[in-house]
Amino acid sequence: MKLSNSRFTFGILLLMLMLHISSFSQSKKQQELEERRRELQREIKQIGSLLFEGKKEQKSVISVVEDLNFKIQVRKNLIGITNQQTNLLTREINSNQTKISKLRIKLKALKADYAKMIVKSYKSRADQSKLMFLLSSTNFQQAYKRLQYIKQYANYQKLQAELIKIETTKMQQLNSALVIQKKNKQALIDANKTAKSILDKERVQQESLIKEIKNNLSQFTTQIKTKQRESNKIDKEIKKIIQAAIAASNKKAGKSTTRKVFSLTPEQKVLAANFTSNKGKLPWPVTKGVVKLRYGNNPSPIDPSLTIKSNGVRIATSKGGQVRAVFEGVVQGIMTPKNGNNTIMIRHGNYITIYKNLSKFYVNKGDTVTTKQAIGEVITNKASGESILSFGIYKDSSTQDPSTWIYRL
Repeated sequence: MKLSNSRFTFGILLLMLMLHISSFSQSKKQQELEERRRELQREIKQIGSLLFEGKKEQKSVISVVEDLNFKIQVRKNLIGITNQQTNLLTREINSNQTKISKLRIKLKALKADYAKMIVKSYKSRADQSKLMFLLSSTNFQQAYKRLQYIKQYANYQKLQAELIKIETTKMQQLNSALVIQKKNKQALIDANKTAKSILDKERVQQESLIKEIKNNLSQFTTQIKTKQRESNKIDKEIKKIIQAAIAASNKKAGKSTTRKVFSLTPEQKVLAANFTSNKGKLPWPVTKGVVKLRYGNNPSPIDPSLTIKSNGVRIATSKGGQVRAVFEGVVQGIMTPKNGNNTIMIRHGNYITIYKNLSKFYVNKGDTVTTKQAIGEVITNKASGESILSFGIYKDSSTQDPSTWIYRL
């Protein structure tokens, strides 16, 4: 019977552990969603401060539409995350309600069973004492077995009483959790209503601007194409500098200058390995910012037939915002083209990070820099009032997606 009692106790503990793990899993998912929701709320706040506050009068229609389109997309993401949270809470509430219903039935059965045992024990004491029950045994072995039965029955009563306490506490905890979950769900529903209301207003504003653009679509399309050509021209210059650096490294190592990859010294190999090991953990190139344009081909919000190609990301930051190196390395080159899109290139072994659209430089070619060291300042466009840093990463002469390298870009 001792083995039976142990199994019973173990069963109770196992059940409690399984319920705890299930609850923890759901809670962890909810925490992840809440963290993401708060990130999006912070991003929307930054979008407002970096792209919209005090700049509406200065901006061109194109810039306003681009920024508004970006803000609408982030708000859609926020609404989507909030919906996920609400749905998860609904499932958790339904699950808890089912558990409470089952616990009530179980608790009722346990209490009824326990009441019967108490009545039976009372009647047993009235009919004959435990001592008489033992003394009436025909032999010692029977007396021993009767003694064991009395002990086991008493232990079983204790276990039943303990199980009733556990199940009662469990039901009380579930009821408390249910109240909190319902409050949280209502708060999320209210937050989504507010977000949707703002989104509707932004869409009306966007549609109004789009109508204005459609009247002069060819003019705006020409502006977008001109900007893309200027960007492509600078990207070609950057690639030439990188290819020249690759050729120089191969020549120095006594290898063919037509090779497409860097020949690295032992020190440069270590640096490149360290850079690679920090993939996804590199700091932002600015302390405060939001990503306006992502890596790759992006459809134009002005003219859907146009595609904006980006070899990196464009990050809107504060006026006079400092630019910092995302990793230790050596300044490979500094570009100062006529259009003012000043650029710093920092080499990290066979990786090169690009920082475009600067107004000031704090470093020179050949300087060694450290992680997060300030290397320059972002230029603020006088026409739009925007401060946009273009940031890119190359591995040898191939572009990389910065979002896979920079922490939560």
